[in-house]
Amino acid sequence: MPDKEELYDEAIDAYADDKFDEAIELYKQALEIDPKYADAIHGMTMCYQAKGDLDAAIELTKKYIAQEPEDIPGVHQPQHVLSEEGHGAGSGGGRRRGAAPGLEATTQGRQEVGAR
Repeated sequence: MPDKEELYDEAIDAYADDKFDEAIELYKQALEIDPKYADAIHGMTMCYQAKGDLDAAIELTKKYIAQEPEDIPGVHQPQHVLSEEGHGAGSGGGRRRGAAPGLEATTQGRQEVGAR
């Protein structure tokens, strides 16, 4: 049986090939091994975003934040999803040009990070 990192690597490959449903299933398998595996949660959120299922991306992120409130990448992910959906205070910033997928930043998000 593959370990969580192997499943994660397979999911990344599926994501790169636009096979988002396959990637989501692989991320779910990794999360069965480690329910708090942040990389798998983040990857699955990116898949939902790529599919246009922003509600699922937001719900998954909220669930993770409830489990791990101190995880900074998880805390900022809803801003990215809300920004793409056109909601929230960060929606005016949108996706930063040149940002890698999943590493988008809103104007508000950058200000919050700098304020800490």
